[in-house]
Amino acid sequence: MTPQFDFGMIGLGVMGSNLLLNLADNGFATTGYDLNPERMQALETAARPGTTVKGAASMEEMVLSLKKPRKLMMLVPAGNPVDSAINSLLPHLESGDILIDGGNSFYRDTLRRVAQLHEQGIHFFGMGISGGELGARLGPSMMPGGDREAYQFLKPLLEAVAAEADGKPCVAFMGKGAAGHYVKMVHNGIEYAMMQMISEVYDILHRGAGYTAEQLQALFQKWNDGPLQSFLIEITADVFRFRDTETKAWLVDMILDEAGSKGTGRWTTQEALNLPVAIPAIDAAVAARTLSGVRGQRQEAAKLFGQKTAAVNKAAALEAELESALFTGFICAYAQGLSMLAAASHEEGMDIPLPAVVQVWKGGCIIRSALLKQLEQAFAQNETLPNILLDKTVAGLVQEHESGLRNVLTQAIAAAVPVPALSASLAYLDSYRSERLPTNLVQAQRDYFGAHTYKRTDREGVFHTEWHEGPDEQPEP
Repeated sequence: MTPQFDFGMIGLGVMGSNLLLNLADNGFATTGYDLNPERMQALETAARPGTTVKGAASMEEMVLSLKKPRKLMMLVPAGNPVDSAINSLLPHLESGDILIDGGNSFYRDTLRRVAQLHEQGIHFFGMGISGGELGARLGPSMMPGGDREAYQFLKPLLEAVAAEADGKPCVAFMGKGAAGHYVKMVHNGIEYAMMQMISEVYDILHRGAGYTAEQLQALFQKWNDGPLQSFLIEITADVFRFRDTETKAWLVDMILDEAGSKGTGRWTTQEALNLPVAIPAIDAAVAARTLSGVRGQRQEAAKLFGQKTAAVNKAAALEAELESALFTGFICAYAQGLSMLAAASHEEGMDIPLPAVVQVWKGGCIIRSALLKQLEQAFAQNETLPNILLDKTVAGLVQEHESGLRNVLTQAIAAAVPVPALSASLAYLDSYRSERLPTNLVQAQRDYFGAHTYKRTDREGVFHTEWHEGPDEQPEP
């Protein structure tokens, strides 16, 4: 068989098909394989006239039809399906071929697969993709990580189909090993936090202040025209436009309050603890989804404790303060995620380029926002910035808006409206900029019950006190 295709895809669901069609629209010859033959037929039918898109009769046929070095991607569910697809492909691959896992795989699984395929001379990439099915078709944000030398063969294809922001493609080499999937994992953690904060503001306005869907839609649309401009604010405004076709009630009010998840938020929390890096707003967002899942217990508790939600004061300042609260919370979410990437890049030896990460997130992805331009400028000043809160301009923005967050939290707490992610953001901010924290007492307690020792403020060394002897029995200092 004469090789004729530039790129192949295993898994022709919505994402896989749309990426292939996107590549074809940009002049690349593409082929795909799926266990479901109807998907391959649908792929060919959806191709635009003049493009080259073909379904393959078998995995072997697809591989043999690719130009060398062969470039192909898997878009199958994370976990065992990825390993099964790799095992099916291996007999047909050769040294120098490039295989991409474009799903949301756990980065430690990706590390294992990189090592496994390296032994056979195959370049394995873990690549995060953000933007959903529409992004895949029109321009996603992509985060590939793996072998830098092999990336040169992928770069022209990926840059051709990626979203653009400020004239630059929203795809870049994210670093060594499993860097691509690690960056996507943290991206999703930030996404969790931002979505949770938006839902908390919605709760304050709707349940606390009695805002209608029409009022909410107008307000979020207004916010999207200002400093909060972002994909998530934009789609939130759109959500409030929809009525349920059956009941004619606002659709958002008919949706059950149980949030699903695919594990990436939980992985972010777990891996941050392993580093360790503090990401309390992301942790709170993960916990909030978990709490949403015990709906039966919540209903029982509501009966036991009574619904205590009070009215929130609909003062003229409320909307402006909520806007500032979200703005500050978004900065804290980005700060926590990017600080995690900075730490992981060093600890895991991934060499993640943070300025490139910010550029990739500026377009096509779920967490894109106008704020990222400011973060880009911060990294332009210092590429190795460990936390964006250390940038003077970012710090100035926080100082300008933080009073709104404090006032909002005061009202929400008084009204018994839960605000876990916004609260965690303020606690993180106050803790991070505190020259002295009360953990000196924690160290004293640890030394008291476990002889864990402590350091002193006035001299070098490690110390232990025999606390059980009592203060009067201690030797003179």
